[in-house]
Amino acid sequence: MGNNPPRLCGIATFTADVYSALRDAFPETAVDVYAMNEAGTTRDYPPHVTFAIDQDRLSDYQEAAQRINESKADIVLVQHEYGIFGGAAGAFLLKLLDRVEAPVVVTLHTVLENPTPEQRIVFDALVRRATRVIVMAEKGREILVRTHGVDPRRIAVIPHGVPDRPLIDPETVKPHFDFVGRRVLLTFGLLSPNKGIETMIRALARIAAAHPDVLYVVLGATHPHLVAREGEAYRESLIALAAELGVAQHVRFIDGFVEQELLLDYLAAADIYVTPYLHEAQITSGTLSYAVGIGKPVVSTPYWHAAELLPSSGGMLVAFHDSDAFAVAINAMLGDPVRLQAMREQAWEVGRSMTWAKLAEGYGAIFRDAVKNRPVRLAIGQAARDDIVPARLDAVERLTDGCGMLQHGIFGVPNRDHGYCVDDNCRALMLMHRVSGESEARADQLAIVYASFVQHAWNGGKGRFRNFMSFERNWLEEEGSEDSFGRSLWSIAVTAAEARSHDLRRWAVHLFDQVAPHVRELRYLRSQAFAILGADALLAAYPGHALARAIVTDFAPRLRNALARTKRSGWTWFEPTLGYDNARVPEALMRAGRRLGDAELEAAGLAALDWLDGIQTNHDGQFRAVGTDSFGRWFEPPMPFDQQPLEAWASIDAAILAHALTGEERWRASAWRAWRWFLGENDIGVPIATPADGGCFDGLMSDRANLNQGAESILSFQFACRAMRKLAKATESPGLERSISTVS
Repeated sequence: MGNNPPRLCGIATFTADVYSALRDAFPETAVDVYAMNEAGTTRDYPPHVTFAIDQDRLSDYQEAAQRINESKADIVLVQHEYGIFGGAAGAFLLKLLDRVEAPVVVTLHTVLENPTPEQRIVFDALVRRATRVIVMAEKGREILVRTHGVDPRRIAVIPHGVPDRPLIDPETVKPHFDFVGRRVLLTFGLLSPNKGIETMIRALARIAAAHPDVLYVVLGATHPHLVAREGEAYRESLIALAAELGVAQHVRFIDGFVEQELLLDYLAAADIYVTPYLHEAQITSGTLSYAVGIGKPVVSTPYWHAAELLPSSGGMLVAFHDSDAFAVAINAMLGDPVRLQAMREQAWEVGRSMTWAKLAEGYGAIFRDAVKNRPVRLAIGQAARDDIVPARLDAVERLTDGCGMLQHGIFGVPNRDHGYCVDDNCRALMLMHRVSGESEARADQLAIVYASFVQHAWNGGKGRFRNFMSFERNWLEEEGSEDSFGRSLWSIAVTAAEARSHDLRRWAVHLFDQVAPHVRELRYLRSQAFAILGADALLAAYPGHALARAIVTDFAPRLRNALARTKRSGWTWFEPTLGYDNARVPEALMRAGRRLGDAELEAAGLAALDWLDGIQTNHDGQFRAVGTDSFGRWFEPPMPFDQQPLEAWASIDAAILAHALTGEERWRASAWRAWRWFLGENDIGVPIATPADGGCFDGLMSDRANLNQGAESILSFQFACRAMRKLAKATESPGLERSISTVS
């Protein structure tokens, strides 16, 4: 993955050369190229380019991840350079890599000693995701270890590849370029002020005085970004400088992007290659590598790559901005033909260790090691079997203050920047009624806090619940989403049915009766499903509640009809896409069928859950939650990452209900499968929950858990703990199970 021809830049050329080198070295191995495009551009790529990614279109990164996973790729090799990936500091690349299943190897073309805060965040995340990182110079390794704390064992140094050309006398090539009779100095690359061309132009008068036949060739187009800002003003200033200094006849500007074979011919025709760059912070230069590989003596400023490569290859280093030093070094080399030839031979010998074949050999060894040492998934049953983790309120309380439950955490530390939301406080309120044992008293105290938040969220004038509140306790909206309305109604109803406090039950019934008349305005399936779940819970305690029964009677046929409309071969679902909290929709239909004595509704809900259960099972028979990138993809299988704890909890509840309705053992097994996902029986064998404090990480990525712990994740795990404990007890006492299913 990287830029690719016909895009004109060094990364594109490098990507193409790596592709060719790998194909030559491993002809039986398929190699797909994913090419990066600037925003809004298209190109006519060669057939081996599988997919082009618009750098600013996030959906392209998501589609690329899906394509890579479907291809069963063994390795993803990324060419990383600043500016070619979208998002802040290239963060969109992480969205792709977090979702691919294969090991990732990253070639770093730039390693910054002093990155900006945004660059550091993205770069460190990229390096953590990579199984191995490749740099082209030891300086890169040193910066990675010192600045970014990377384990040296994860870093490989493989020099920039070079073509394997024979050593050629420059005089045999000069006629092709009208260089006959000239002593040729060459600089190549996109023209920009940081290249130091002025330094060499100022050195020419002294060089020409000793060698009147000298010709300095400046080969390359002006950098496109510079052209966009100021046209060719910079090139024109260099031409004017040469004229002012009286050396115009010794400078030839060749404007244009040169294809690689022609560039190599230009290099072959040069007597000395010159890189007068102005700054040290360049960790690799492809043209410097080419020059050494083809056998050119080099005079250069001591930028990092040159300082490392030239001493071994016989080149000369001079100070930055020092025109006199360039003149002295070049005159000494041109004045000693024997020495010049020895330098050619020394450079060429060093180049034999840098050929593309050598690069492919080194990359191949890294790939084999990455595949061999990729994380091994835990075998089914190895992690948790039927063990039940004790439920704990520690993590819930960590995110709770006197106002309510905060939404998010940075690792395990509450993040006040994102404030509160009614969704999480509704879930927390419901959870408190499921707490038993020595924590009951504390749970009842917390229930008042969460109930107060839900009450304050109710905007009676709008007939809606507000959802988001800042940490400063300012509501950020007058009305929240339909889903937050449905969840709020659900939590109020569960409180009315299950709260231990009679006062809290009275409050909940009172608020339910205010809210329920507005429920008929709900249009979306999940909000309707949440409303059914709430109404069913209320009817369990108050069978004659007319408003609650009307909700079930009205919304259940809508869910059934949506399923009938959308269902097609291979797709037994209510909508053309999968989303979040998926299992709640068939659960609501099953509960409605049981509540109304309608076998058809029950059967429809079971059929949809059966299909979802298959979709949420990976090849190893483990639970695989629908990844969040699945949203919006019509009638397509779900993306595997990022998997959310909310889906596992919902699937547990729905499976327990299905077992109560059918008596089929497969549904009990389905609930256990979703439970074990929390404890490490998942796609990467990594536990999501932290049982010691009742916490839970925010998601499962392709290579790790998202280590932040937010309210939704923690609450999902705690609900799952309690549901599975009741299921385990019901297994010991089968008569309990039907009553459990009414409140799960």
